[in-house]
Amino acid sequence: MSRETKSARQTILESAQPIVGAKGFSAVGLNEILQAADVPKGSFYHYFNSKDAFGVVLLDTYFDNYLSGMEQLFNQPGLSQHAKLMRYWHSWIDNQTGCTDTGKCLAVKLGAEVSDLSEPMRLALQRGTARTIALLAVALQRGIEDGSLKVAQHPESLAQRLYALWLGTSVMSKITRTCAPFDEALWLTRHLLGCPEHTDTHTYRGTGK
Repeated sequence: MSRETKSARQTILESAQPIVGAKGFSAVGLNEILQAADVPKGSFYHYFNSKDAFGVVLLDTYFDNYLSGMEQLFNQPGLSQHAKLMRYWHSWIDNQTGCTDTGKCLAVKLGAEVSDLSEPMRLALQRGTARTIALLAVALQRGIEDGSLKVAQHPESLAQRLYALWLGTSVMSKITRTCAPFDEALWLTRHLLGCPEHTDTHTYRGTGK
């Protein structure tokens, strides 16, 4: 792939993410994306065979970047794994309750919408969420090993449970238009991780990836 091709393709993807993150996939037309990217419509079909094919690449790219951020956080020196995980959950809250739509989680936004509409996009979501859960499991295992976590469940099972908890919490927060579901999710997460009751749940707010 040439530098020019890669640049134009990346521009389309980067322009689309905040729009799709705000409006969803079905509600966004190609013209809106191409206008934001400032590229001609013919260029789109040079890079993507269809809107669905574009959606798959958009999701795969989103998860690549998301997982890269997770790895940077979980590999940060000088912090216990408990501290890193709490930073991750607080950054999740900031992402879902912030003032802009730029960083909105596409797994939350598109999970229910496209899973019944596009099998390729559903599979892209499945791949991405499976990779996220696997990385969480590694972080949990490290926390057990460094002694900062005291959990009764196997890391893989706990990672699946926590990811499902936070995905569902994000949807409930949208339904209620409050942060209350996140307060409950934080309490339950701390309980599942074996955190002491006096731990300040606001210590890590806003310092995530």
